[in-house]
Amino acid sequence: MSDDETKAGGWYEATRVASPARERLNFDLDVDVCVIGAGLAGLTAARELAQRGWSVAVLEAGHVAWAASGRNTGFVLPGFSEHIDDIVERVGLDHAKQLWGLSERGVDYVRFTIEDARLPGVDPVPGWLHVSKTDNGAELVTQVERLRWIGADVETWPTARVREQLNNPRYFGAVHFRRAFHIHPLNYALGLAALAEKAGARIFEQTPAVSIDAAGVRKRIVTPNALVRAGHVVFAGNVHLGALMPRLAATLLPVTTFVLVTAPLGPQLTELVRTRSAVSDTDRADNHYRIVGDDRLQWSGRMRAWQADPRWIACGLVADIRRNFPALGKVEIAHLWRGTLGRTVHRMPQIGEIERGVWLASGFGGHGINTSALGGELVARGIVDADQTWRLFAPYELVWAGGLLGRVVAQGIYWGTRPLDRAAQELSRYREQARVRKDARLAARNAADQGPGQAAAE
Repeated sequence: MSDDETKAGGWYEATRVASPARERLNFDLDVDVCVIGAGLAGLTAARELAQRGWSVAVLEAGHVAWAASGRNTGFVLPGFSEHIDDIVERVGLDHAKQLWGLSERGVDYVRFTIEDARLPGVDPVPGWLHVSKTDNGAELVTQVERLRWIGADVETWPTARVREQLNNPRYFGAVHFRRAFHIHPLNYALGLAALAEKAGARIFEQTPAVSIDAAGVRKRIVTPNALVRAGHVVFAGNVHLGALMPRLAATLLPVTTFVLVTAPLGPQLTELVRTRSAVSDTDRADNHYRIVGDDRLQWSGRMRAWQADPRWIACGLVADIRRNFPALGKVEIAHLWRGTLGRTVHRMPQIGEIERGVWLASGFGGHGINTSALGGELVARGIVDADQTWRLFAPYELVWAGGLLGRVVAQGIYWGTRPLDRAAQELSRYREQARVRKDARLAARNAADQGPGQAAAE
C-alpha cells in the first residue's frame, strides 16, 4: 500500500487541520477492546468505549480516515441507503420508525460532537436538497408525506423555488431535509480521533491486522510486529477487511465513486447555485454537489463496481456539470479523487454482535456519516452496557454480495438504467416546454379576441 493510497481526498488533504503522526504498534498489548479500522465508525466506537473507562486499541492499516471516511461528499443525512418504503415493507411501520429515529440520532451525534468539542475546520452548513429531474409533483408530495409519517423533518419545494436557488431548467421539485447538513469529513474524523485519544484510546497507524483468532474469551489479533489480546474485537474496516475476515468482506459490494473540486469559479457560481445547502439530484448514482472554499464547486457522481483511475472519469464529471450548469463555461479541475464504499445487498448497515465478543459496524453504503456514528455508538453501548438496541438491525443479516458476478450485475444495472432515466428527464422537459408554448398561444389568442379597444378600456 503506497503512501498516496493511505491519504484521504485531495481537497480535504489540502484543507485539513494539523494532526499528529501516530506510531506503529511494535509491542504486544492487552486491552479490553481492539477496534480494527480508524474510520468514522471505529473512531466513534473507540471514543465511546474509552469515555466509559474501557481500555481500547485501534489498529489502522493506513492513516486515520484515509478511506471512505476521509473521501466522501461530507453530507450528514438522516435515513439509510435503502429507501424508506422498502424498510417499512420489510420490518413493518413501528420498526421502521425506530430505525429512522436511530438514523436521526446519528445525525445529532455528529452535530453535537462538532459543536460541543468545537472541532476546528469542520465547518457545518445546514440543509440538503434532493432534487427531482422529472415533473412528478404529485409523487413528490406523497414522498414527503410518507417521510413525515415516519418521523422526518422535511418539506416540499416546488419547481419555482428550486429554480430560484438552482439555475437549472432540468430541475423540478425537491425534498428539503431541514436537519441535514454538510461538513469537511476529514477534519471531523481527525477531530474525532483526537477526542478518542483524549478519552484514553490508543490509535496505531500503519498497523494492519493480518490474522485473528476469535475463539475463546480473549481474542488474539496478529499485526506485522505485535500481538494484541482483547476481550472484544470490533470490525470497522468496511470493504478493506479482505483476507482478515473473508466472510465479512464477501457481504460487501465495493462501489467506487468519484469526486472533484473545481478551481475558483468566481461570482458566476453563486449566481447559478444560490443555496449553500448540499444538493443531490435524481440522476442514476446521483449528482451530489455543494459550494466549498467560497467559490469552488465540489461535485461527485458516476460509479464503478471495480477500481478505476479517476482521470478516466473526470471528463464525464465535467460533462455532468456542464449539462446542468452550462453558463459556468469552462470548468477546471483543481482536485480529483475516488473513494470506495461498501454496499450490502439489502442496502442497510451491518451493526451488532456476530459471535460472542466479535462486533461489526460496516456496510454503510454511501450513507455513512450518520450511520457510522450510530453504529459506533450502538456497538460501544452493546459492549459496555449490554444494550440491545443494535438488534433493531437484526433483520438485515450478513448476505453474500455475489462476488465478481455481483459487481458485473451492479455495473450492468447502472449502465442499463442511465438511458432510461435520461429519457424520462427529457420527456419531462418536453412536457414542460409544450405547456409553456400552449400557455403562450392561449395568451396570444385571448389578446387577439379582446382587440385593441377592449384592451384599452380595461
